[in-house]
Amino acid sequence: MEREYALLPDRVKAAFIDAVVLVALMYLTSEVLALFDNVPDYVRMTLFILFAFLYDPILTSVYGKTVGHSYSGIKVQQDNDSNKKVIFPLALIRFIIKYLLGWLSFLTVTGDEHRKAIHDYAAKSIVVKDE
Repeated sequence: MEREYALLPDRVKAAFIDAVVLVALMYLTSEVLALFDNVPDYVRMTLFILFAFLYDPILTSVYGKTVGHSYSGIKVQQDNDSNKKVIFPLALIRFIIKYLLGWLSFLTVTGDEHRKAIHDYAAKSIVVKDE
């Protein structure tokens, strides 16, 4: 069966949804922490950093997609075997590059035959339509 690669609008929509989910998750965490007296600032900062940097890699490596990917009908898979999910270390590398390059990483999607972004090349991943 031929792979159907994710389109740029699907990927942008997924990134936007994930940003909203992260803001909501951080707000909820803030509200829960407000229930406790004297929560140290380092605990708050650590939780927010963990959410910000582990949300995407954990969900991508465990489920093959984030909440945003799921709602956009796409998933991240290994480039050489679209039946396998990306392992956590590669998902983390993928996220870090995507984070550092921002929207610039997505510019390569439209000019690539397989619609791969720069972070997909680094992680040997591919984003395809979820069946």
